[in-house]
Amino acid sequence: MVRPSDSAYDELRQVVAGDVDKRPAVILRPVDAADVATALAVARESGLPLAVRCGGHSGAGHSAVDDGIVLDVRNLKTLEIDATGKTAWAGSGVTAGEYTAAAGEHGLATGFGDTGSVGLGGLTVGGGIGFLVRKFGMTIDNLLAVEVVTADGRIHQVDAESDPDLFWAIRGGGGNFGVVTKFHYRLHELGDFVGGMLIQPATPEVVAGVLQIASTAPEDLSAIVNVMAAPPAPFIPEEAHGKLIVMTLLGYAGPAAEAEKILGPLRALATPIADTIHPMAYAEMFPPEDASYRPTAVGENMFVDSVDDAAVETILKQLTECDAPMRVAQIRPLGGAMARIPADATAFAHRDAAYMVNLAAFYTSPADRIAKHEWVTSFRDQLETGTPRAYVGFVGDEDNPERVRAAYPGATYDRLAALKRRHDPENLFRRNQNIPPA
Repeated sequence: MVRPSDSAYDELRQVVAGDVDKRPAVILRPVDAADVATALAVARESGLPLAVRCGGHSGAGHSAVDDGIVLDVRNLKTLEIDATGKTAWAGSGVTAGEYTAAAGEHGLATGFGDTGSVGLGGLTVGGGIGFLVRKFGMTIDNLLAVEVVTADGRIHQVDAESDPDLFWAIRGGGGNFGVVTKFHYRLHELGDFVGGMLIQPATPEVVAGVLQIASTAPEDLSAIVNVMAAPPAPFIPEEAHGKLIVMTLLGYAGPAAEAEKILGPLRALATPIADTIHPMAYAEMFPPEDASYRPTAVGENMFVDSVDDAAVETILKQLTECDAPMRVAQIRPLGGAMARIPADATAFAHRDAAYMVNLAAFYTSPADRIAKHEWVTSFRDQLETGTPRAYVGFVGDEDNPERVRAAYPGATYDRLAALKRRHDPENLFRRNQNIPPA
């Protein structure tokens, strides 16, 4: 238990988002599921608002809370790898980078996101879309069971047989149904792997070409395409700083000779400004990070069925006209193994989307934040087609029921709300992209 007067308090209350500065009444740091149950009892009896945090990456600031309880699960670090059975039990405080490095020692991997410091707890209950998503599916597609503490303080072992409804909700429900203390994952053999970053000038032809190649490539390739202002990084020539670039981050789960069939056409689109793509261990996709880096940014997220020439022109126009020191349109081609899971198999329901798009802009002051939020919202409205769709892990607004509905369409939302009434009727777990009890 850490109080405001304790020396560790300021460090422990800090989250990744630089504009989140919450001061909880107490930080509780459990070491097992029984501790979590005790903490939930305190929250129920005191009536204090409760925030659950692991990696602290919530863009909406849900990892922290003013004058309430932060349940900090970062000490839940157990990791048991069954290399023969190709499964692993991991505590929710383990990070994606820690798990990936340990599994990689056995030539195995589970697909997570794109950042090593993200905690498995928040990432997994949201879905998990990263560098292996087209090859092995989302993180939740490789989830076999969980240990979860529900709002009443009971500790459950949940899988598709023991409680299929709760297991369905946990896989994409975004933390509305309990505190998961352990995850049981499927592991995949991952031998040869090619990964890294390719940076090229951002022209309509390059953007369209990268997306066409990445979306039609074999499922061994998963890519994250960032159209953005070039940062003043040492690996980017100074004359390119601030200019629009296409930074393609990719992972190819196969031999280098096969990857080259894709890399050749990619590189031929334009002379690379930087090219770090090479055969590597998959764990190298999660390099060490600067723990002091706390960006101030606003963002929007959506799923779209196409990014046509008109959309590419809109992306380049919006990024050119924006004055944010850093602004980006990130496009993730989907499909593959992720799309073969039925839409109603998990609480994540957007299996048929061709692309996930994230828009973001850094800001410099409170007034600038308002302006940049208006910019990303308008940008989203210009690209979004059809019924709004969103990924709960990247919804940035702290309290926006419309975006929650976009994450959970129609019957999915209704089923989640009914399960919320069963498992958390008082809405104890409400500091999230919330689904109130039906």
